[in-house]
Amino acid sequence: MPDDLTIRALLDTETSGVLATLSARRDGWPFASVAPYALSDAGEPLLLLSRLAEHTRNLQADARASLLVQDHASLSEPQAGARVTILGQIETVIEPELQSARRRYLDRHPQAAAYLELGDFQLYVLRVREARFIGGFGDMGWMDAERFHAYQTHI
Repeated sequence: MPDDLTIRALLDTETSGVLATLSARRDGWPFASVAPYALSDAGEPLLLLSRLAEHTRNLQADARASLLVQDHASLSEPQAGARVTILGQIETVIEPELQSARRRYLDRHPQAAAYLELGDFQLYVLRVREARFIGGFGDMGWMDAERFHAYQTHI
């Protein structure tokens, strides 16, 4: 079973992942795009998405999504490195979480302040349902949302 601290370290170290949604225009085929992220107070991925983006249109039709985060240091041998795929549903961030989410996102991605000023971009959170972590050969496993959130509070 994966070490929860390793998963948190991976999520804290990396700043972007691959967001997979279900295509609204292509009969539900998987659609993947690069997505910078930050972590909410609860340790869930925060995403700043344009209302015009294909993945946002997909999420409006079906909120289910996954985010793959991979250790960038292992890109030369990607199957040997740590990675986590987080499954859940995307929700718009609203008060009382909005101010904290905005601060956390901008702390990690200061250049995104200009996007927020455009009014076309909005913060979303991936509400974790479960996650699959692979730390290397023989080091892998699933965790449910309860376990995912439990380790977030111990860091």
